[in-house]
Amino acid sequence: MPPTDSLLKVSEVSFSRNGSIIFQNISFELQAGEILVILGPSGCGKTTLLRCLNRLESVGKGEIFLQGVPVSNIPVCELRRRIGMVFQTPALLPGTVEGNISLGPDLRGQGLAKDKLSLLMAEVGLDASFKDREVAELSTGERQRVSLAQVLANKPEVFLLDEPTSALDLTAALTVENLIKNLHSSLGTGTIFVTHDLNQAMRFNARALVLGNGGILAEGNIQELVHSNKNSQLQNFFRGQLSPNSAGK
Repeated sequence: MPPTDSLLKVSEVSFSRNGSIIFQNISFELQAGEILVILGPSGCGKTTLLRCLNRLESVGKGEIFLQGVPVSNIPVCELRRRIGMVFQTPALLPGTVEGNISLGPDLRGQGLAKDKLSLLMAEVGLDASFKDREVAELSTGERQRVSLAQVLANKPEVFLLDEPTSALDLTAALTVENLIKNLHSSLGTGTIFVTHDLNQAMRFNARALVLGNGGILAEGNIQELVHSNKNSQLQNFFRGQLSPNSAGK
């Protein structure tokens, strides 16, 4: 078993779909309190990799560890509580804001106290008056905030964010970005943020993995990677000239 000094450890992970390699031999670690940004061209496997981390997809080879324990040994419901995921399109159920935020605790038979609900809504920038609103009545940005609160209600150790601002205009996207930064700072969780937007990645100014050609093209601080001339494939990606070597997202 690997040492437990990293919150999340991905070791030599590979994934194929319909006989085509999406990525192979991916390895990296995430520390508690760290934001890791994942970039790469469409089709390089960013979303698939994220989905493997909480077993929405199954890896073909390699292993993923959460605090030193293989995720394959952790019951799925427990794993998805501990590794929470916010999707590109808000994945909410029909009903009220309160019903969606309370879903995880309700499923565990624990319920969500009213004061805790109010605190969660305040943390994601939703006024208490939204509690009884139907989610179908909300804007996309408001629904994404409900999604964040829904994941927070489960007290995750790792936040997975799959292009959560891609459907938002720039003003709403910046608001959600700042919200994520503030939440991350206050909670000290590990966060993995997938984006296709280089400008957005640079605003986070964090460690980044750039995927491409079936693996990791580069790893390091995003600002340093952008200004480095040592990797021609990496610069091709930054210029929008790198294509994935296989299909699938």
